[in-house]
Amino acid sequence: MSLRRQFRKLALALRKALHIIAAPVKGDNGRGGLFIQAFRGYGSSRQLFLMGRVFHQPGFGASLREDRLRRDLIDLIRRLMRKPVVNAQVRVRYKDAEQLVHTDKHGYFRVNMSLSTMPSDVLWHSMELSLVHPVDDRAATTGEFFTPSSGARYGVISDIDDTVVFTGVASTARMMWRLFAQGAESRMVFPGVAALYQAFYEGDKGHQGNPLLYVSRAPWSIYQVLVEFFRMHRIPVGPILILREWGLKRGSLLPRRAKDHKLDVIRQMLALYRDLPFVLIGDSGQRDPEVYTRILREHPGRIIGIYIRDVSNDAGREESIATLAREVKEAGSDLMLASDSVEMARHAVEQGLISADALEKVKRVQNPDEND
Repeated sequence: MSLRRQFRKLALALRKALHIIAAPVKGDNGRGGLFIQAFRGYGSSRQLFLMGRVFHQPGFGASLREDRLRRDLIDLIRRLMRKPVVNAQVRVRYKDAEQLVHTDKHGYFRVNMSLSTMPSDVLWHSMELSLVHPVDDRAATTGEFFTPSSGARYGVISDIDDTVVFTGVASTARMMWRLFAQGAESRMVFPGVAALYQAFYEGDKGHQGNPLLYVSRAPWSIYQVLVEFFRMHRIPVGPILILREWGLKRGSLLPRRAKDHKLDVIRQMLALYRDLPFVLIGDSGQRDPEVYTRILREHPGRIIGIYIRDVSNDAGREESIATLAREVKEAGSDLMLASDSVEMARHAVEQGLISADALEKVKRVQNPDEND
Protein backbone atom coordinates (compact mmCIF):
# COMPACT_ATOMS: atom_id res chain seq x y z
CA MET A 1 0.00 0.00 0.00
CA SER A 2 1.40 3.38 -0.98
CA LEU A 3 2.15 6.05 1.59
CA ARG A 4 -0.56 8.23 0.10
CA ARG A 5 -3.19 5.48 0.41
CA GLN A 6 -2.09 4.79 3.98
CA PHE A 7 -2.47 8.46 4.82
CA ARG A 8 -5.94 8.59 3.25
CA LYS A 9 -6.95 5.46 5.16
CA LEU A 10 -5.70 6.96 8.40
CA ALA A 11 -7.49 10.25 7.72
CA LEU A 12 -10.76 8.44 6.97
CA ALA A 13 -10.40 6.35 10.14
CA LEU A 14 -9.81 9.48 12.20
CA ARG A 15 -12.88 11.12 10.66
CA LYS A 16 -15.06 8.12 11.52
CA ALA A 17 -13.68 7.89 15.04
CA LEU A 18 -14.11 11.60 15.60
CA HIS A 19 -17.74 11.49 14.47
CA ILE A 20 -18.55 8.69 16.94
CA ILE A 21 -16.61 10.12 19.90
CA ALA A 22 -17.93 13.63 19.35
CA ALA A 23 -21.50 12.57 18.66
CA PRO A 24 -23.45 15.61 19.84
CA VAL A 25 -26.32 15.28 22.24
CA LYS A 26 -29.57 14.85 20.31
CA GLY A 27 -30.97 18.25 19.39
CA ASP A 28 -27.96 20.14 20.73
CA ASN A 29 -26.83 21.91 17.52
CA GLY A 30 -24.08 23.67 19.43
CA ARG A 31 -26.36 25.50 21.84
CA GLY A 32 -24.91 23.92 24.99
CA GLY A 33 -26.60 23.73 28.37
CA LEU A 34 -27.77 20.90 30.62
CA PHE A 35 -28.27 17.42 29.17
CA ILE A 36 -29.36 13.96 30.19
CA GLN A 37 -27.60 10.99 28.60
CA ALA A 38 -29.38 7.65 29.03
CA PHE A 39 -27.60 4.35 28.49
CA ARG A 40 -29.51 1.29 27.31
CA GLY A 41 -31.25 -0.44 30.18
CA TYR A 42 -32.93 -3.75 30.80
CA GLY A 43 -36.13 -4.82 32.51
CA SER A 44 -38.92 -7.32 32.98
CA SER A 45 -42.67 -7.20 33.50
CA ARG A 46 -42.00 -6.14 37.10
CA GLN A 47 -38.88 -3.99 37.13
CA LEU A 48 -36.55 -1.92 34.98
CA PHE A 49 -32.96 -0.83 35.44
CA LEU A 50 -31.19 1.97 33.58
CA MET A 51 -28.18 4.20 34.07
CA GLY A 52 -27.50 7.67 32.81
CA ARG A 53 -25.64 10.88 33.39
CA VAL A 54 -26.43 14.58 33.70
CA PHE A 55 -23.82 17.07 32.58
CA HIS A 56 -23.37 20.63 31.43
CA GLN A 57 -21.96 21.07 27.94
CA PRO A 58 -20.64 24.43 26.71
CA GLY A 59 -22.27 25.96 23.66
CA PHE A 60 -20.27 27.39 20.79
CA GLY A 61 -19.74 26.71 17.10
CA ALA A 62 -23.42 26.47 16.19
CA SER A 63 -22.75 28.15 12.84
CA LEU A 64 -20.58 25.22 11.69
CA ARG A 65 -23.43 22.75 11.21
CA GLU A 66 -22.81 22.46 7.47
CA ASP A 67 -19.11 21.62 7.87
CA ARG A 68 -19.04 18.09 9.30
CA LEU A 69 -15.32 17.91 10.05
CA ARG A 70 -15.20 21.23 11.87
CA ARG A 71 -18.50 20.43 13.55
CA ASP A 72 -17.06 17.17 14.89
CA LEU A 73 -13.87 18.86 16.07
CA ILE A 74 -15.87 21.50 17.92
CA ASP A 75 -18.15 18.84 19.41
CA LEU A 76 -15.12 16.89 20.60
CA ILE A 77 -13.79 19.98 22.35
CA ARG A 78 -17.20 20.61 23.90
CA ARG A 79 -17.34 16.99 25.05
CA LEU A 80 -13.95 17.30 26.73
CA MET A 81 -15.25 20.40 28.50
CA ARG A 82 -18.38 18.71 29.85
CA LYS A 83 -18.90 18.98 33.60
CA PRO A 84 -21.00 16.55 35.63
CA VAL A 85 -24.00 17.97 37.46
CA VAL A 86 -23.92 16.79 41.05
CA ASN A 87 -27.16 16.04 42.94
CA ALA A 88 -29.35 16.77 39.93
CA GLN A 89 -32.89 15.40 40.16
CA VAL A 90 -34.21 13.43 37.19
CA ARG A 91 -37.81 12.35 36.66
CA VAL A 92 -38.19 8.98 34.92
CA ARG A 93 -41.52 7.91 33.41
CA TYR A 94 -42.65 4.70 31.75
CA LYS A 95 -46.42 4.42 31.14
CA ASP A 96 -47.99 4.92 34.59
CA ALA A 97 -44.76 4.36 36.55
CA GLU A 98 -42.64 7.29 37.71
CA GLN A 99 -39.51 7.72 39.80
CA LEU A 100 -37.27 10.59 40.89
CA VAL A 101 -33.53 9.84 41.05
CA HIS A 102 -30.48 11.91 41.97
CA THR A 103 -27.04 12.06 40.39
CA ASP A 104 -23.91 11.16 42.33
CA LYS A 105 -20.71 13.19 42.59
CA HIS A 106 -19.77 12.19 39.04
CA GLY A 107 -23.14 13.08 37.53
CA TYR A 108 -24.36 9.47 37.15
CA PHE A 109 -27.79 8.27 38.17
CA ARG A 110 -29.33 4.81 38.49
CA VAL A 111 -32.95 3.89 37.86
CA ASN A 112 -34.35 0.82 39.58
CA MET A 113 -38.10 1.20 39.14
CA SER A 114 -41.02 -1.10 39.85
CA LEU A 115 -43.61 -1.48 37.08
CA SER A 116 -47.35 -1.89 37.50
CA THR A 117 -48.11 -2.14 33.78
CA MET A 118 -46.54 -5.03 31.90
CA PRO A 119 -44.44 -4.01 28.88
CA SER A 120 -45.80 -5.24 25.57
CA ASP A 121 -44.17 -8.31 24.04
CA VAL A 122 -41.47 -6.43 22.12
CA LEU A 123 -37.78 -6.33 22.89
CA TRP A 124 -37.16 -2.59 23.33
CA HIS A 125 -39.30 -0.01 25.15
CA SER A 126 -39.08 3.78 25.34
CA MET A 127 -39.18 5.86 28.50
CA GLU A 128 -39.09 9.59 29.20
CA LEU A 129 -36.43 11.35 31.27
CA SER A 130 -36.63 15.01 32.28
CA LEU A 131 -34.65 17.30 34.57
CA VAL A 132 -36.48 18.51 37.69
CA HIS A 133 -33.55 20.22 39.43
CA PRO A 134 -31.88 22.34 38.29
CA VAL A 135 -34.88 23.35 36.26
CA ASP A 136 -34.37 23.16 32.49
CA ASP A 137 -37.30 22.19 30.26
CA ARG A 138 -34.93 21.56 27.36
CA ALA A 139 -32.97 18.92 29.28
CA ALA A 140 -35.22 15.98 28.40
CA THR A 141 -34.51 12.81 26.48
CA THR A 142 -35.84 9.37 25.62
CA GLY A 143 -34.23 6.26 27.06
CA GLU A 144 -34.78 2.65 26.12
CA PHE A 145 -34.73 -0.63 27.97
CA PHE A 146 -34.79 -4.27 26.90
CA THR A 147 -37.17 -7.02 28.01
CA PRO A 148 -37.11 -10.67 26.93
CA SER A 149 -39.84 -11.90 24.62
CA SER A 150 -42.44 -14.32 25.94
CA GLY A 151 -40.74 -17.09 23.95
CA ALA A 152 -37.40 -16.72 25.75
CA ARG A 153 -36.18 -19.99 27.22
CA TYR A 154 -32.99 -18.80 28.92
CA GLY A 155 -30.78 -15.74 29.28
CA VAL A 156 -27.10 -15.17 28.50
CA ILE A 157 -24.69 -13.01 30.49
CA SER A 158 -21.39 -12.49 28.71
CA ASP A 159 -18.19 -10.71 29.51
CA ILE A 160 -16.82 -8.63 26.61
CA ASP A 161 -13.09 -8.24 27.30
CA ASP A 162 -11.12 -11.32 26.16
CA THR A 163 -14.41 -13.14 25.64
CA VAL A 164 -15.99 -11.34 22.69
CA VAL A 165 -12.97 -9.23 21.74
CA PHE A 166 -9.23 -9.69 22.04
CA THR A 167 -7.31 -7.87 24.76
CA GLY A 168 -7.45 -4.13 24.29
CA VAL A 169 -11.10 -3.12 24.64
CA ALA A 170 -10.16 -1.03 27.67
CA SER A 171 -7.51 0.74 25.60
CA THR A 172 -9.48 3.46 23.86
CA ALA A 173 -6.77 4.34 21.31
CA ARG A 174 -6.15 0.72 20.31
CA MET A 175 -9.84 -0.06 20.01
CA MET A 176 -10.55 3.04 17.95
CA TRP A 177 -7.71 2.24 15.55
CA ARG A 178 -8.85 -1.34 15.00
CA LEU A 179 -12.48 -0.41 14.68
CA PHE A 180 -12.21 2.54 12.31
CA ALA A 181 -8.91 1.98 10.47
CA GLN A 182 -9.19 -1.79 10.03
CA GLY A 183 -12.99 -2.02 10.02
CA ALA A 184 -15.06 -5.16 10.50
CA GLU A 185 -12.16 -7.27 9.19
CA SER A 186 -9.89 -6.24 12.05
CA ARG A 187 -8.60 -8.87 14.45
CA MET A 188 -10.73 -7.55 17.28
CA VAL A 189 -13.44 -10.18 17.55
CA PHE A 190 -12.82 -13.84 18.27
CA PRO A 191 -13.79 -15.82 15.14
CA GLY A 192 -17.35 -17.12 15.16
CA VAL A 193 -18.51 -14.97 18.09
CA ALA A 194 -21.27 -13.13 16.21
CA ALA A 195 -22.70 -16.38 14.81
CA LEU A 196 -22.49 -18.08 18.22
CA TYR A 197 -24.26 -15.25 20.04
CA GLN A 198 -26.90 -15.06 17.33
CA ALA A 199 -27.46 -18.79 17.89
CA PHE A 200 -27.93 -18.24 21.63
CA TYR A 201 -30.35 -15.41 20.88
CA GLU A 202 -32.44 -17.61 18.57
CA GLY A 203 -32.26 -20.77 20.72
CA ASP A 204 -32.59 -24.34 19.52
CA LYS A 205 -35.99 -23.77 17.84
CA GLY A 206 -35.25 -20.31 16.45
CA HIS A 207 -36.92 -16.94 17.16
CA GLN A 208 -36.87 -17.43 20.94
CA GLY A 209 -35.47 -13.96 21.61
CA ASN A 210 -33.31 -15.09 24.51
CA PRO A 211 -31.87 -11.99 26.23
CA LEU A 212 -28.15 -11.28 25.89
CA LEU A 213 -26.63 -8.97 28.47
CA TYR A 214 -23.02 -7.85 28.26
CA VAL A 215 -20.62 -6.69 30.96
CA SER A 216 -17.36 -4.83 30.37
CA ARG A 217 -14.44 -3.29 32.23
CA ALA A 218 -14.19 -0.50 29.66
CA PRO A 219 -14.81 3.11 30.72
CA TRP A 220 -18.26 4.65 30.25
CA SER A 221 -16.60 7.23 27.99
CA ILE A 222 -16.37 4.71 25.13
CA TYR A 223 -19.90 3.35 25.58
CA GLN A 224 -20.96 4.75 22.20
CA VAL A 225 -17.90 3.17 20.60
CA LEU A 226 -18.90 -0.23 22.01
CA VAL A 227 -22.39 0.21 20.55
CA GLU A 228 -20.86 0.98 17.14
CA PHE A 229 -18.49 -1.95 17.52
CA PHE A 230 -21.40 -4.36 18.09
CA ARG A 231 -23.23 -2.95 15.09
CA MET A 232 -20.23 -3.16 12.78
CA HIS A 233 -19.44 -6.75 13.72
CA ARG A 234 -23.13 -7.80 13.67
CA ILE A 235 -23.15 -9.05 17.24
CA PRO A 236 -26.70 -9.29 18.62
CA VAL A 237 -27.60 -6.10 20.46
CA GLY A 238 -28.19 -6.13 24.18
CA PRO A 239 -27.68 -3.87 27.18
CA ILE A 240 -24.00 -3.21 27.97
CA LEU A 241 -23.25 -2.85 31.67
CA ILE A 242 -20.00 -1.15 32.62
CA LEU A 243 -18.41 -2.69 35.70
CA ARG A 244 -16.50 0.31 36.92
CA GLU A 245 -17.13 3.97 37.46
CA TRP A 246 -14.37 5.82 35.64
CA GLY A 247 -13.17 9.24 36.54
CA LEU A 248 -10.04 10.80 37.94
CA LYS A 249 -9.71 11.18 41.66
CA ARG A 250 -7.72 14.08 43.02
CA GLY A 251 -4.07 13.06 43.13
CA SER A 252 -4.59 9.82 41.19
CA LEU A 253 -4.52 8.82 37.53
CA LEU A 254 -6.10 5.43 38.19
CA PRO A 255 -9.80 4.67 37.65
CA ARG A 256 -12.07 3.91 40.55
CA ARG A 257 -13.03 0.25 40.81
CA ALA A 258 -16.12 -1.27 42.40
CA LYS A 259 -15.29 -4.36 44.45
CA ASP A 260 -17.32 -7.45 43.50
CA HIS A 261 -19.31 -5.35 41.02
CA LYS A 262 -19.62 -8.21 38.51
CA LEU A 263 -21.10 -10.46 41.20
CA ASP A 264 -23.61 -7.76 42.13
CA VAL A 265 -24.63 -7.17 38.51
CA ILE A 266 -25.18 -10.89 37.82
CA ARG A 267 -27.14 -11.30 41.04
CA GLN A 268 -29.34 -8.40 40.03
CA MET A 269 -30.01 -9.92 36.60
CA LEU A 270 -30.87 -13.30 38.12
CA ALA A 271 -33.27 -11.64 40.53
CA LEU A 272 -34.88 -9.60 37.77
CA TYR A 273 -35.31 -12.59 35.43
CA ARG A 274 -36.17 -15.09 38.14
CA ASP A 275 -38.21 -17.21 35.73
CA LEU A 276 -35.24 -17.82 33.42
CA PRO A 277 -32.15 -20.03 33.80
CA PHE A 278 -28.89 -18.55 32.55
CA VAL A 279 -25.81 -19.30 30.48
CA LEU A 280 -22.65 -17.50 31.66
CA ILE A 281 -19.78 -16.77 29.25
CA GLY A 282 -16.35 -15.48 30.22
CA ASP A 283 -12.62 -16.08 29.87
CA SER A 284 -9.84 -17.77 31.80
CA GLY A 285 -7.65 -14.69 32.06
CA GLN A 286 -9.63 -13.05 34.85
CA ARG A 287 -11.72 -14.45 37.70
CA ASP A 288 -14.74 -15.41 35.59
CA PRO A 289 -14.61 -19.17 36.40
CA GLU A 290 -14.48 -18.45 40.14
CA VAL A 291 -17.17 -15.76 39.97
CA TYR A 292 -19.51 -17.91 37.88
CA THR A 293 -19.02 -20.95 40.12
CA ARG A 294 -19.85 -18.82 43.13
CA ILE A 295 -23.03 -17.67 41.38
CA LEU A 296 -23.93 -21.30 40.71
CA ARG A 297 -23.49 -22.13 44.41
CA GLU A 298 -25.70 -19.20 45.41
CA HIS A 299 -28.39 -19.98 42.82
CA PRO A 300 -28.71 -23.77 42.48
CA GLY A 301 -30.60 -24.83 39.36
CA ARG A 302 -30.39 -21.39 37.72
CA ILE A 303 -27.12 -21.81 35.78
CA ILE A 304 -27.49 -24.27 32.89
CA GLY A 305 -24.04 -23.77 31.41
CA ILE A 306 -20.75 -21.93 31.91
CA TYR A 307 -18.48 -21.31 28.92
CA ILE A 308 -14.93 -20.10 29.52
CA ARG A 309 -12.75 -19.02 26.60
CA ASP A 310 -9.21 -20.26 27.19
CA VAL A 311 -6.90 -17.26 26.80
CA SER A 312 -4.41 -17.88 29.61
CA ASN A 313 -2.19 -20.61 28.06
CA ASP A 314 -1.26 -21.67 31.58
CA ALA A 315 -1.30 -25.34 32.69
CA GLY A 316 -1.79 -24.35 36.33
CA ARG A 317 -4.74 -22.16 35.44
CA GLU A 318 -6.27 -24.96 33.39
CA GLU A 319 -6.01 -27.34 36.33
CA SER A 320 -7.70 -24.90 38.70
CA ILE A 321 -10.53 -24.43 36.21
CA ALA A 322 -10.81 -28.23 35.82
CA THR A 323 -11.31 -28.47 39.59
CA LEU A 324 -14.11 -25.92 39.37
CA ALA A 325 -15.61 -27.83 36.42
CA ARG A 326 -15.86 -30.97 38.55
CA GLU A 327 -17.68 -29.01 41.24
CA VAL A 328 -20.05 -27.53 38.67
CA LYS A 329 -20.70 -31.01 37.24
CA GLU A 330 -21.62 -32.33 40.67
CA ALA A 331 -24.08 -29.44 40.98
CA GLY A 332 -25.86 -30.59 37.80
CA SER A 333 -24.41 -28.11 35.30
CA ASP A 334 -21.35 -27.85 33.02
CA LEU A 335 -18.32 -25.59 33.04
CA MET A 336 -16.52 -25.86 29.72
CA LEU A 337 -13.04 -24.50 29.01
CA ALA A 338 -13.10 -23.92 25.25
CA SER A 339 -10.35 -22.96 22.85
CA ASP A 340 -12.72 -21.44 20.28
CA SER A 341 -16.33 -20.63 19.40
CA VAL A 342 -16.90 -23.93 17.60
CA GLU A 343 -16.19 -25.90 20.79
CA MET A 344 -18.74 -23.78 22.65
CA ALA A 345 -21.30 -24.18 19.87
CA ARG A 346 -20.82 -27.95 19.70
CA HIS A 347 -21.42 -28.30 23.44
CA ALA A 348 -24.41 -25.93 23.26
CA VAL A 349 -26.01 -28.16 20.61
CA GLU A 350 -25.49 -31.22 22.84
CA GLN A 351 -27.23 -29.37 25.67
CA GLY A 352 -30.16 -28.35 23.46
CA LEU A 353 -29.37 -24.65 23.72
CA ILE A 354 -28.80 -23.92 20.03
CA SER A 355 -29.63 -25.70 16.75
CA ALA A 356 -27.39 -27.99 14.73
CA ASP A 357 -27.73 -25.58 11.80
CA ALA A 358 -26.33 -22.81 13.99
CA LEU A 359 -23.29 -24.96 14.78
CA GLU A 360 -22.60 -25.35 11.07
CA LYS A 361 -22.81 -21.58 10.62
CA VAL A 362 -20.32 -21.01 13.45
CA LYS A 363 -17.98 -23.51 11.77
CA ARG A 364 -18.26 -21.74 8.41
CA VAL A 365 -17.58 -18.32 9.91
CA GLN A 366 -14.72 -19.44 12.14
CA ASN A 367 -13.00 -21.59 9.50
CA PRO A 368 -13.87 -20.02 6.12
CA ASP A 369 -10.92 -21.68 4.35
CA GLU A 370 -12.31 -25.14 5.07
CA ASN A 371 -15.44 -24.32 3.06
CA ASP A 372 -13.56 -23.78 -0.20
